[in-house]
Amino acid sequence: MITDTIKKFVGRLFMPAARGPQRIPRDKHGIDRRNVSRHAIKVCEVLRQHGYSAYIVGGAVRDLIVGLEPKDFDVATNATPEQIRPLFRRARIIGRRFQLVHVVFGQEIIETSTFRAPASQDQETDEHGRILRDNVFGSHEEDAARRDFTMNALYYDPHTEEVIDYHQGVQDLKKRQVRIIGDPVQRYREDPVRMLRAVRFAAKLNGSIDPATRKPIGTMASLIENVPASRLFDEMLKLLTCGHAMDCLRQLRADGLHHGLLPLLDVVLEQPGGEHFVELALERTDSRVRAGKSISPSFLFASLLWQQVESRWKQLRAQGEHSVPALVHAADSVLDEQTEKLAIQRRFSSDMREIWFMQPRFERRMGKTIYRMIEQPRFRAACDFLQLRAAAGEFDSVLAQWWMDLANGDDATRADMIEELARLPRDPAEASAPRKRRRRPRRPAAPHAAE
Repeated sequence: MITDTIKKFVGRLFMPAARGPQRIPRDKHGIDRRNVSRHAIKVCEVLRQHGYSAYIVGGAVRDLIVGLEPKDFDVATNATPEQIRPLFRRARIIGRRFQLVHVVFGQEIIETSTFRAPASQDQETDEHGRILRDNVFGSHEEDAARRDFTMNALYYDPHTEEVIDYHQGVQDLKKRQVRIIGDPVQRYREDPVRMLRAVRFAAKLNGSIDPATRKPIGTMASLIENVPASRLFDEMLKLLTCGHAMDCLRQLRADGLHHGLLPLLDVVLEQPGGEHFVELALERTDSRVRAGKSISPSFLFASLLWQQVESRWKQLRAQGEHSVPALVHAADSVLDEQTEKLAIQRRFSSDMREIWFMQPRFERRMGKTIYRMIEQPRFRAACDFLQLRAAAGEFDSVLAQWWMDLANGDDATRADMIEELARLPRDPAEASAPRKRRRRPRRPAAPHAAE
């Protein structure tokens, strides 16, 4: 009896106001239907034709209202995954924690989910309260209450062009305020990643976090350590590629959330020149994001961790270790420490090593060596990284520009540059590397007399 009473009380907490949701017309929310993915509209139309309700939901609606270009489009519906999949030629059911359907249109994937019910005591959680399995379907109202922030609980109906708002999310968007739905402590326990998302949304919107939403973050930051490393990596990547990466990192440090993400970042930012290097890297990343250009996660994480790698590299060389093995050991030790908390995928860490290991080779320009450098798959990324080091004062800017001109040139231009370099007097610094002595081929042993 007591359990049923608690369930009813929790249900009332998450239910929307009795007056129902706001239905905001186009002239009030300002979304232009031409900016909405035609494939997302198609999914909604097909579901509607088969008797289901369907809406574009979440981040896409939020971004369209504030004038940003959405990265992807999601659809929410009252149809179950088994009902959705047969309606589309290319669709597959995915997910364990919560099943949903990926509807594929060429390069675009429309993630289509069934309305979810609010959290209940029957759901499987870990000892800290984090939800482990969440496959309970619900109504439209319950789905809105289940979402994390008011600005993400917005539903766009492409048929009527209305925005359906259950929790005054449009009003919060106008104030550029991030406000969580429900009790912040309980919602952070269910999913600690919400604390990181609050920081990212506030930075992305150039806004603020609602005081009640922000208050528990400082004391609950340690819950981030319970999040699976792969999911933490995905969230960190979103933080660093949202177009306001440096603002996000400063806010993470202020709220004590950085310890579970990049533990060495605090050490880096406290080193002389460390913060300047990170700022340069993130400023360039932000400018590429705002210009709509692609971002390389390998290059980004290589930039963030370089100061720590270089510091250890110098220490090992000072102890008498040769340059290349010292760099290998420094890179391995830094990456080993990071992967304990942050699951940097192997393909990214491999690229990071290649970028780092090519840096000493830029110090010497020799004909055959240059041609071998050009053939490396990460040569262009390593040149970009060299430019970053030159901007931070770590490398000669004239020499860095020569390498960049070489990377940008065609085959004929590269050949001319290398020939011109061969005619110039050899720079003592570039010629300082000892040449390897060629081994003479062994003569075949004389046959034995008995043979």
